Amino acid sequence: MRYLLLILVWLMLFSEVTAQEQTAIDSVTKAKRVKLVASIFGGTYGASFISLNKAWYANYPRSRFQFYNDGKEWLQMDKVGHVYSSYNLARISHKGWAWTGMPEKKAVVLSALTSLSYLTIIETMDGFSKNWGWSWYDVSANTAGVLLWSAQQLKWKEQKFRLKYSAHYTNYADPMLQARANNYFGKSLPERFLKDYNAQTIWLSANIKSIWPEVKVPKWLNIAAGYGIDNAFGGYENKWTVNNQAASYTYARPDLQRSRQYYLSIDVDFERIKTNKKWVRGVLTFLNFVKLPAPAISLSNGKLSGSWLYF
Repeated sequence: MRYLLLILVWLMLFSEVTAQEQTAIDSVTKAKRVKLVASIFGGTYGASFISLNKAWYANYPRSRFQFYNDGKEWLQMDKVGHVYSSYNLARISHKGWAWTGMPEKKAVVLSALTSLSYLTIIETMDGFSKNWGWSWYDVSANTAGVLLWSAQQLKWKEQKFRLKYSAHYTNYADPMLQARANNYFGKSLPERFLKDYNAQTIWLSANIKSIWPEVKVPKWLNIAAGYGIDNAFGGYENKWTVNNQAASYTYARPDLQRSRQYYLSIDVDFERIKTNKKWVRGVLTFLNFVKLPAPAISLSNGKLSGSWLYF
């Protein structure tokens, strides 16, 4: 939660910088701002690595550097999550680098490198973990997210297509599945939002007005296509082992059909809502991490269904 608050403060301080504001910044101020932004990034990333190591990697055995083929795990939901993370990390990094007053192309390149380097270090930590390893699929997904952001920024100087996230807390009616979810995904709301792939949806949200200028719709209105999965309680199959002091128990649920889910909904590009207040722009930028709860149509196992309010 503290990192979410830090991101919100970051966005409020370094929200959108216009081209006129960039050219008005003198060279001395630019140099000072570059040092400040680099220091903030370095300090924040260093602290997050230390916290991640203590909270996650320290609980699992280490090994020599190894590779891991996880391309088919979790119906690729985790790979879509990597694309989302790298895209939005580049987006947020750009707020800081652009604030320094440096040329736009340089800010875009530094933002892309900031995102990729951060996630590559995490991937390297995976490589030295006995339970995982360096995944070229993860690296490819990270690269795809950065390219999606940087290509749009370089070509259009705006994001016509955004990656967004939604999730909901699921209480499983089946006691076995609820126990599995509590043990593997976690019990708290933040843990479930981050770990329970069955409850997550990643959205490609497209701004209608920027793609079709002649269409008479609000400038902030988007249409979004989402991807999620259901009934996945293991990486490759619904089979898992629980160890305790007395014995080990293996559970299998082949009766549950693992499935992909596709969604279509409407959305809002919060950063296209006009405001002169810098702190409001920061909040709106932060809100663009997530998709607006809205009616949605879903397709799963060849069946269409709808929801009046989906998140």
